[in-house]
Amino acid sequence: MTTFIPSPAATEDQRVILPSVSWQQYEGLLSALGDYPGLRLLYLQGNLEIFMPSPEQEMLKKVIARLLERYAEEVDIPLHGYGSTTFRLEAKARGLEPDECYCVQALKDLPDFAIEVNLTSGGVDKLAIYQGLGVPEVLIWQDDRLQLFDLHDGIEVVTRSQFFPELDFALLAQFVRPQDQPQAVKDFLATLRDLSR
Repeated sequence: MTTFIPSPAATEDQRVILPSVSWQQYEGLLSALGDYPGLRLLYLQGNLEIFMPSPEQEMLKKVIARLLERYAEEVDIPLHGYGSTTFRLEAKARGLEPDECYCVQALKDLPDFAIEVNLTSGGVDKLAIYQGLGVPEVLIWQDDRLQLFDLHDGIEVVTRSQFFPELDFALLAQFVRPQDQPQAVKDFLATLRDLSR
C-alpha cells in the first residue's frame, strides 16, 4: 500500500486515491491515522481517498457552519453538532468524515445534515457515500455557491431543506466570507432580522 504523509504547511488540498482497498485495510488506516489533525478518509466500495484539506477549505466550512448555527439559534431549531466524526457502515462499504454535520431536534446515530466544501474536482463520490450511509441532506459549497442535495430517493438538487424550511441558502451564501467571519455572522443576523420585520 502507498504511504501518505501530508504536509501540515500545505496551502492546497492534498489527496491520494487508492483502488482495491478492503474494508479491513480501511479500518486499519482509520485506527492508524485517526488522530492525525484534519486528515479525512473517504471510503466507497473499495476506493479509498486520503484527503488533507487546505486552510482555505477549513475556513470556508467553518464560516458556513457558524452561519448555519447562528441561523438555527435565531429561529429556535435545536442542532446537535457532530463536527468531523467518522461515520461508516461495513454493510454498505461506505465511510467518511464530513466537513461539518448535525442532527436536528434530537441526537441520532447518523447526522441529518452535512456540510461539504469542494474546492477541487475529482475524488471519491461523497454524495454516494452519504446516500449509502442514510444521511438525508448535504449542503455543498463549490464554485463560490451553495447547493443543497436531498438524498432520500436518489440524489436531487433542491432549494429548500426539510430541516431548515425557511432558510434561503442563496442568501446564506452571500455571507460566506471566510476572511471576515465575525462580521459575516453579524451581517447575516442583521439581514435575517430585517427580513422578518
